[in-house]
Amino acid sequence: MGPGTAVRWRRRVSRWRRTVLAALICGAVVLPLSGAARPEIPAPAPAALAAPTAGTLEEAYAANRANAAEASRMAAAHGDRHRAAANRSMADPSRRLLAFDGRGAGLATEVFGDLAHADRVAVLVPGSDTSIDTYGRFRAAALALHRRLAAQAPEGALPGRTPTAVVAWLGYETPGTVSTTVATTGRADRAAPKLRALVDTLRGVTGPDTRLALLCHSYGSVVCARAADGLDVADIALVGSPGTGAGSAAGLHTSARVWAARGADDWVQHVPHLSADLFGSTVGFGTDPVSPDFGARVFAAGDGGHSDYFKTGSVSLTNLARIALGETTEVTHD
Repeated sequence: MGPGTAVRWRRRVSRWRRTVLAALICGAVVLPLSGAARPEIPAPAPAALAAPTAGTLEEAYAANRANAAEASRMAAAHGDRHRAAANRSMADPSRRLLAFDGRGAGLATEVFGDLAHADRVAVLVPGSDTSIDTYGRFRAAALALHRRLAAQAPEGALPGRTPTAVVAWLGYETPGTVSTTVATTGRADRAAPKLRALVDTLRGVTGPDTRLALLCHSYGSVVCARAADGLDVADIALVGSPGTGAGSAAGLHTSARVWAARGADDWVQHVPHLSADLFGSTVGFGTDPVSPDFGARVFAAGDGGHSDYFKTGSVSLTNLARIALGETTEVTHD
């Protein structure tokens, strides 16, 4: 086989792969998955609270822990020991829950650090398959980031302030990785107003001088993109992103710096960056955020896979911490 023939063969294989993957994505939307839905787990309505301030944060945390404790009792009475245990963990006196809703798949917003006095706050936005039942792995990522931030910035940048806080925001119903919703922007469109509301809440607690950064993983990058227009944040980092639904970083209509990274072993690199209207739904998320055409600031993420961006000691975690801290000149690139 000559050089020209080899090149043509590789191009055919590439086109074949993209076609097959596109068909799989479309199939996830057009063909509904079968299977029985999980029975509804009883839980109380969320605690009715006024918008928190720096002075009322502890009251909000206590009210949401109490709600989680009641949700645990209700889940136990229902016979769901796994959810009862997950809710009971949320109710631990050490937890700082800015919000909690045990109904359905469950929602929670947890704070790590002193939010009222932090001069830099990183908000983690999760991707698919994140719920109260799987919350542990999302929490582990937030804890790893908080430890990394504390190590890199042991002192606050502003007088009388503490260095950093992390907010783990499970504030929307995430799609399943294999589902009819993961290849469309529907869940993200519904989540975006909630993310904007969270940023407003954080501003009400921290004040205007605190630096906010959104760190958005996988489908969470679609959520961040839908919320980005005019959002009062300094940086938006997209990691393991299948695309954003926008053709470019400029299309996000944000004054924030837009960053993107993908680990060398992340399977999302094989997702075709296509977008098409099918049966009233937009399938796929368009331009690859790490491509030159998108125009983001691409940073190094190392050799990790799709779930490794917040792994302790990783290149990606170090760079995400630098972004959150505003140490933009220290961010490394491939």
